[in-house]
Amino acid sequence: MPLQQLTSIRTSTLIRRAERVVRLMDQGLLDPILGLLLPGLGDAVGIVVGLYLVYVARAIGASKALQARMLLNLALDGLLGAVPFFGDLFDFAFKANTRNLALLKRSHDVDVQRADVLVLVGAVALVFVALALPVFTLVAFLRWAF
Repeated sequence: MPLQQLTSIRTSTLIRRAERVVRLMDQGLLDPILGLLLPGLGDAVGIVVGLYLVYVARAIGASKALQARMLLNLALDGLLGAVPFFGDLFDFAFKANTRNLALLKRSHDVDVQRADVLVLVGAVALVFVALALPVFTLVAFLRWAF
């Protein structure tokens, strides 16, 4: 059997497994229920399970930018999902695994790859803004106070 055909079979098997994870966690509502029943721990379990889709992306050769975007979805889901009450509502609405599966299935689309790079650059810029904002606030306060 040619190597390309073996790779295609492996890719389709990994995608089917990822689809099962999504059905269980997002469509079966296990992710938000775990977060509701086990505050903090349930969200951590959801992130660990969601990392399987990132593993699949890596295994099928998806771009680093796409993998980073998938990790951002998981991070957002985990961070906001950990907030009491609001996070539980957020978990029911924001389905990181479903979003990541959609990204995974479109991973070979050139337009998606360009968009992923732009999202990654935007996310890095946002992190820098988030880090700089407290410093600027402190400097403004000190100037005002003294």
